[in-house]
Amino acid sequence: AGSIPATKVEITVSCRNLLDKDMFSKSDPLCVMYTQGMENKQWREFGRTEVIDNTLNPDFVRKFIVDYFFEEKQNLRFDLYDVDSKSPDLSKHDFLGQAFCTLGEIVGSPGSRLEKPLTIGAFSLNSRTGKPMPAVSNGSGLWMESLRTTGLEASGGVPGKKCGTIILSAEELSNCRDVATMQFCANKLDKKDFFGKSDPFLVFYRSNEDGTFTICHKTEVMKNTLNPVWQTFSIPVRALCNGDYDRTIKVEVYDWDRDGSHDFIGEFTTSYRELARGQSQFNIYEVVNP
Repeated sequence: AGSIPATKVEITVSCRNLLDKDMFSKSDPLCVMYTQGMENKQWREFGRTEVIDNTLNPDFVRKFIVDYFFEEKQNLRFDLYDVDSKSPDLSKHDFLGQAFCTLGEIVGSPGSRLEKPLTIGAFSLNSRTGKPMPAVSNGSGLWMESLRTTGLEASGGVPGKKCGTIILSAEELSNCRDVATMQFCANKLDKKDFFGKSDPFLVFYRSNEDGTFTICHKTEVMKNTLNPVWQTFSIPVRALCNGDYDRTIKVEVYDWDRDGSHDFIGEFTTSYRELARGQSQFNIYEVVNP
């Protein structure tokens, strides 16, 4: 009958110092997560994050929510790509490296936060194209292709080459099923652009017990305004504060730049309890640049 999952865990992915594959700008990274079958050991794609333009240090908003079985070893694989087109076919994009771990390793790390080096592995490249092999192997868990030097050259890497770091954070999800719908606007934001006004957007984070923050939402960019009114959005309360109404929520305000070097305008903190009071004097915040 199979095991009964003990709990649901949300995995957040960030990377630092990714390989830069783009000639004139920075990479546009995407992370793909694979899980390994218990019986047949085949890797299957579990999901993909969003693509973030022009950054070597992405903090992905889209999470992976996985069932956690305490008594089983759940092998995970994370592949990073530099996305060059709208194609869903991964072989059309540049491979930036990968990391392997178990779900238990992430959950069991201090603060449930695991850092691993990304590498271009010795056995997972297709010798003809220099791309990583597809997720399904020959069934015995061995890679079919032998590695020729041409494949290594094509990948721009030596096997085992370091390609930056992946940071994996896990949090057990509460049973909270509520959804929050909210809208933000701002007045007289700091002007960051030399010509014209700023292009502001908001990034939401929830606090962790160890003092770090986990990204949980990003608004759209409002072009050329210091008095933006962002679109209404809905977010599961689980994503915003995991059901803890008093957990600190930090909101950062940025001025969007095409090259990915968004300027920090300022920030404020709140909590779901405060936000839930709705439109009132409680929900007017001073945006400060500390």
